[in-house]
Amino acid sequence: MYDLQAPKHLQHIILNWSMLGRLSAQSYSFDQCFHPYNSETFVLSFFRDPNVVSTLRRMEAGAWLPLDKPVVSVDVEPVQCTHVSMELFDPFYSCGVVRPSGHLVKCFHDVHPDYDELRQMLREEDSEHYHVVGKEERGEFLFLLFKHLCVGGELCQYEDTIDPYLSTTKRIYKDLISVQKDPETKKISVVSTVLKVRAYDESGRCYPQRREEEQTFAFAIVDPFKRHVTLFYHCYGVGNMCT
Repeated sequence: MYDLQAPKHLQHIILNWSMLGRLSAQSYSFDQCFHPYNSETFVLSFFRDPNVVSTLRRMEAGAWLPLDKPVVSVDVEPVQCTHVSMELFDPFYSCGVVRPSGHLVKCFHDVHPDYDELRQMLREEDSEHYHVVGKEERGEFLFLLFKHLCVGGELCQYEDTIDPYLSTTKRIYKDLISVQKDPETKKISVVSTVLKVRAYDESGRCYPQRREEEQTFAFAIVDPFKRHVTLFYHCYGVGNMCT
């Protein structure tokens, strides 16, 4: 369901990664001031707002279902978001993960016969390339977005080159994040606040999904100046679903 005016070629890529209909970006407006220190209260109010709740869906047993019980609590995790370029990924080309041509370096794996150094570096701490990206940089929203797209959905058709991952990450990141330029220094900086969110009803976690899964996630991206919040989420599973 992710579009934000996404072109057809981007939808085709998301389909290949088994995320079409499961990856969504929904935008909302709010009329009060947002303060990062009060994020938990903001997110709880967001998930309790009738206008928001009426638009939310969670996937259970292969079907999209509404939130049928009131949200009673939330988990809110601030996510660092400072990058305004793709330089974070430059080391991939010099460490043996990506060839100068952009092709991914293949590697042996006990479980996955068609594995590559990129996925191994992203997911396995014992990878020799894991620390090419430091702990702080791995916590950046740009890196998390890239990782989620690379890992993909349950029936993901993986790419042979890094370019589709980088270009799609850049496109979605630019759609989601707001920046501003300092009139004096001309420096561009991120003004959005990114929050990883989970919501709970009386039965337990209800959003983005009841079942815990690494590739099921929800981020609330808040623009405090335009007073917009975008809920960006993905529900992991088999097949391409539409609401």
